[in-house]
Amino acid sequence: MIVRTRAVTEPETHVPPDFNCNFDAPYEAPHPIARGIVQVLAQNPKDYTFRGTNSFLVGETELAIIDPGPLLDSHIDALMKAVAGRPVRAILVTHSHRDHSPAAAALSQLTDAPVMGHRPIDAAIAALTTEDVDLAFAPDRELTDQDSITIDGRVIRAVHTPGHFPNHLCYALEQERILFSGDQVMGWSTTVISPPLGNLEHYLNSLDALLTRDDRLYLPSHGPKIDNPHHYVRQLIEHRHCREQQIIACLQKGCRTPAEIVSQIYTGLTPRLVQAAQQSVQAHLDYLTAQGLLGPGNVYHPRPTESALRPVQS
Repeated sequence: MIVRTRAVTEPETHVPPDFNCNFDAPYEAPHPIARGIVQVLAQNPKDYTFRGTNSFLVGETELAIIDPGPLLDSHIDALMKAVAGRPVRAILVTHSHRDHSPAAAALSQLTDAPVMGHRPIDAAIAALTTEDVDLAFAPDRELTDQDSITIDGRVIRAVHTPGHFPNHLCYALEQERILFSGDQVMGWSTTVISPPLGNLEHYLNSLDALLTRDDRLYLPSHGPKIDNPHHYVRQLIEHRHCREQQIIACLQKGCRTPAEIVSQIYTGLTPRLVQAAQQSVQAHLDYLTAQGLLGPGNVYHPRPTESALRPVQS
């Protein structure tokens, strides 16, 4: 376990990351992003998917499909039109939430391409959460960290990034220094960490791992591209620091439940996002407990010079 030390101060003024909600991609139509990368946006907008799920076709003479998306006939038809008869060599899934993986099996039947991704979530574990888990997800090839495939002469490497979800993978186009960042890093919003499958320590460790890479561009599964990824990832880590300070301040004032804390530090949320915020606060409380900073009843026990999260890497 990595302990993230940081001086405890008064709660910081919260300056959010540089979110970008400017995203005008067309629904269910091929949208070129770069040479050999085409985006197809699924029409599944919700408060937690933004305008919908981005699926990506990588390659020119042969293809990989990254994040096949939800099981919508219109989306599967749009992807097959974008494939345009070219051979599909792999269907790569970032993780098995139902807005990302369910179309994989249907596309595999249509293209004879194997489905690849991290190992599925055990049904008994999935039963502990209210998250939208795709229990039917069953990859033909299970990928682990740093496994790779070659498509059209381009290496695509899996990068295991648990935290948002245990089986979350990003996919790196190594020569181009492009990372398909799934839900790990999104430009329009922060990532929901929903215990017990979501884990804040794992998520922060995954962000740290991304900072050791030299990617120049992130293509998330929701929302617009991220052109300055290292700067943005540091902002996301700093955002978690600020949230921790706010949560600790609420605990010191006597707040004990995620609902009480959310009512103090969040505004303007839809009912679904209130639930997501409460889950993220619970992830912080779990992390503080693991660091020995919370006792029974969520009573805060400060250390003289430490809080749970370590400083942002420079």
